[in-house]
Order: sequence, then C-alpha cells, then structure tokens
Amino acid sequence: MNNLFYAFLKEAQFTSEMLSAGYEQIGKANYAQKGIYFQAFTSLSTGIERLGKICLILEYIISNNINLPKEDYIKKNIGHDLEKIYLLVKNIQTKYNFKLNGLQDLDEKIYSNIIKILSRFGKGDRYSNLDLLTNNQNYIDPITNWYNEIDMDIFNNKIKRKKKEYIDITSKFLDNIMGNDSMIVHTGEDGAEINTIYKYNVQSQIYYAVEQHRRIYIYQIIRYFVEILFGLQHYIQNENLFEIPFFSEIFSIYYYDEKYIKRRKTLI
Repeated sequence: MNNLFYAFLKEAQFTSEMLSAGYEQIGKANYAQKGIYFQAFTSLSTGIERLGKICLILEYIISNNINLPKEDYIKKNIGHDLEKIYLLVKNIQTKYNFKLNGLQDLDEKIYSNIIKILSRFGKGDRYSNLDLLTNNQNYIDPITNWYNEIDMDIFNNKIKRKKKEYIDITSKFLDNIMGNDSMIVHTGEDGAEINTIYKYNVQSQIYYAVEQHRRIYIYQIIRYFVEILFGLQHYIQNENLFEIPFFSEIFSIYYYDEKYIKRRKTLI
C-alpha cells in the first residue's frame, strides 16, 4: 500500500468523524446553547468541504493519467466555497452518470440554503462576533441566518397545524400561571428578547419540533456527497486504476435507511 492510499485513508477517517460530530451537534444546538451552533457549523462546513475535495481529487487523478493535482487546484481554485464544491461534484455525477439511491441533487431551496450558510461560515462568518466587535460591516450572524432560513422553513412547512396550536395554547397557559412570578432574560437565535414565559416556551418547543428534521436534512446532504464518492471508488476499482481505501466502509453509516437514522441522535 502506497502513500496515496494512506493519505486518502486518513483523510476519509478524519472527515467521517467530523461529519458525525456535526450531525450530533446540529441536533443539540438551541437558543440557550448557542456555542453548539458554532461547533456544528465548524464540523459540518469542514467535513463536507473535505468530503467534496476527496471526490474532486479522485476525479482529477482519473482524468489526468493518474497524476496528482497541484496545490493551486484545491487552495486557489476551490478554497472553502461549498457552493462551488457542490456544483463541481454534481458535474462528476453527470459525467459518470452515477445513479444515486438518495437525493439526486441538492437543488431544493432548503438544501441550497444549508449549503450557502455553511459555505459562508467556512469563508468568514465563523468570525461573525469578532466582525461585530471590530465594526466590520459584512457582519452576518450565522445562527440568526440558520434560524430564519432553516428552522423557520422547517417549522412553517413540516410541522403540523395541530402541533403549532398545541405549542401556542400550552405556552399561553404556562404564562398565565407562572408569568407574574417569573423573570426571563434571554435572547433567541433571531436576536429577539425572550422576556416572558410564553416566549420562552414557544422558543423551546420550536427547537424540539425541528431538531430531528435538521439532522435528517444534514444526513441527506452528506449522503449525496458520499454516494458520489462511492461511485468514484467503484469506477477506480473496476478499472483497476490505482489502490484506494474502501470508502464505502468508512462512510457506511451514511448509506443506512433514513427510518433507522431518524431514531439516532449520534452516528458513532
């Protein structure tokens, strides 16, 4: 086994662990634990970026007589732009006519928004709080962005009307019996003050309503990239081009039935 094999092996193992951590963390992040959002975004943006780049490097090697790309191919031409990486990986799918068992693309609005948020985070929004402190006018809070673009999309479109009514009724009930004797001082993901029992319970219940959907959307995005990687692995092995690890074993958890995954809060 050569150095190329071991480099791919170590990169794939590291990437798989990063993605598993991000999957778990995005299910835990909430208005009261905002730091977990940054853990999730860091793990997911890094993991998806590296997963996509494994695909791009493999395809480059295939198309260039088993020669490795130069450093500029990855660092300068691609960088941390997840939106660009997705489009390039999608081109690989088209070029090799890979038939996927999961999503055929990530063009639906919510997937595009997730990739855009993670891409912005990887390119600079991870410094959003420091940007605000240094009066950087490009400041965009990735947590607020996620709440408005992802959580509210899920809550508005995936959560049943009866569930929404139940949240409203129970929140009003708790506010009526506890409101006069309680003081709430908090800030929601959208930056709004949480200063009543009603607002506190609504915000908490929104989190519990959307957290499983968050994880499944992330799982589906990762699976898309993983299936492209599996396709490249099989092509390389079938053509006996060069020796590579069995990525299908390293990333096997991302090929499971989603009904099973829905019951899992962790992937390790």
